[in-house]
Amino acid sequence: MLPESVAREIIASHQQRPRNRGELVGAPFITLENPTCGDRVTVWVQLEGDTIADLRSDGKGCAISQSSASLMTVALKGRTRAEAVALAATFREMVMGEAAPGRADPQLGDLMALSGVSRLHARRKCALLPWRALEGLLGAQSANAQNVNAQNANAQNANVQNAGLPGPDS
Repeated sequence: MLPESVAREIIASHQQRPRNRGELVGAPFITLENPTCGDRVTVWVQLEGDTIADLRSDGKGCAISQSSASLMTVALKGRTRAEAVALAATFREMVMGEAAPGRADPQLGDLMALSGVSRLHARRKCALLPWRALEGLLGAQSANAQNVNAQNANAQNANVQNAGLPGPDS
């Protein structure tokens, strides 16, 4: 576990200067909202084969949701789908307080800054929101042979939104 002051610094840095921020034109995306607190996150992913070639996010909300999205993009860009899914599971365990006490998985790196969220039940959803979007995207791309568009994804998942991208009839 990181010292609390270091964790706060990492979270603030990623909230104030989010990495990999903004639309990834032409890439599939999912927008999820947390109606309890008003967080909204859109995640775009571009795969080359089985590797995450580019990963971006955008949104609004609390420091936890926005820094989690930024940290996620940094941690997963360049990883394979399997590595991303495994890291997402490790991150979820940490946030939900299910990881072994005192166990710091070195693969988490700066994501460890969000480990304190496990003590704040209401904030767990904030930290996991971008990760849920990514998992939805990776699952949709796998199910649709990596050729999902916003309309197909919307039919499969009510949380997917077009976000203003033109459809096939445009």
